[in-house]
Amino acid sequence: MNKNKLYKTIGEVAKILNLVDTKSGRLSTHTIRFWEKEFKEVKPHIFAGNRRYYDNNKIEILKKIQFLLKNQGMTIKGAKKYLQNNNSKLDVEYNKTINKKKLIEARISKISKILKSIKSNG
Repeated sequence: MNKNKLYKTIGEVAKILNLVDTKSGRLSTHTIRFWEKEFKEVKPHIFAGNRRYYDNNKIEILKKIQFLLKNQGMTIKGAKKYLQNNNSKLDVEYNKTINKKKLIEARISKISKILKSIKSNG
């Protein structure tokens, strides 16, 4: 069993969530550590070397927490309540936001390829 495919490090998760310190430009893993303390749903797997590893389920929970706090403007308390009650109305909004983000990322990728092609031919 290869843990690199099943699990991501805290740095990899910070990159997935785009948690970047605006002052230093470095990945901000302390936000994830804070959320671990606040949300019981986010308990990483600890393997040899005391390193944190997150499976896809935990990463999805972290994405949802980020959405609730940053996009929906919820408090920690409100986000905890939401996660406990599993509010389906917000789930629909979350899924729409994620789908829009994926669509935008796909378009950016396509545009980037077109630009590279133009640069290499021009």
